[in-house]
Amino acid sequence: MELAYREYGSGRPLIILHGLFGQSDNWNTLAKRFAEKGFRVFTIDQRNHGLSPHSNEWNYNVMASDLNEFIKFHNLEEPILLGHSMGGKTVLFYEALYSGNAKRLIVVDIAPRAYEPHHDTVLKALNAVDFTEINTRKEVEAVLNEYITDTGTKQFLLKNIYWKEDASKQMDWRFDLKTITEKYNNIGIEVPEKLSATPALFIKGDKSNYITSADEKDIAARFSNYKIETIVNSGHWIHAEQPEAFFKCVMEFII
Repeated sequence: MELAYREYGSGRPLIILHGLFGQSDNWNTLAKRFAEKGFRVFTIDQRNHGLSPHSNEWNYNVMASDLNEFIKFHNLEEPILLGHSMGGKTVLFYEALYSGNAKRLIVVDIAPRAYEPHHDTVLKALNAVDFTEINTRKEVEAVLNEYITDTGTKQFLLKNIYWKEDASKQMDWRFDLKTITEKYNNIGIEVPEKLSATPALFIKGDKSNYITSADEKDIAARFSNYKIETIVNSGHWIHAEQPEAFFKCVMEFII
């Protein structure tokens, strides 16, 4: 699949993958900062997100294949791969399937283990929005308010609204909500256990429970050369909550 992307700077290739319900422009600010340090940065819309095509085939194997196709198409040698949450799992699956192609891996607030479904409330909220009846952002927010209390989560989701250019002239979500709802369980699965020598950095938020001390055993079973760094005063969205500390942590690993 040909993925939509944004490109910044020149130099060593660095590919950034967003998480569930995210899109490439979530990383604009940090991408520009990495580019200023001599990297050719690509922020990618994964399939069923952002401006990339929608498909009813949605799992980590096909997302890793999309990433491999992207790397080959752009003739990128030894890219650095950085992924947050679902994007981090895509990076881990990519390394399991295409080991040795990447120079370094940065996995942000996700572990190789399987995760229990935990986006039920968000999915209910998104599916409760009827764009045949709703035509303002304020009305969408009112529906989300019935399910979601966290302001940051609501604003993050609202960034995905756009106006369709077809005959309907309706608002819609950028992401493929139907496929994500139907195949959501594909996103929580465990990464295959295959040992890699590629240097890997796992970054966790001290207020997040996505990476726990118990997860280090699973990480060690897959990487012979890894580090786990904790960013203080941050939850799951480390790069948004503590961008300076996050940038410094990544730069120390990739320079």
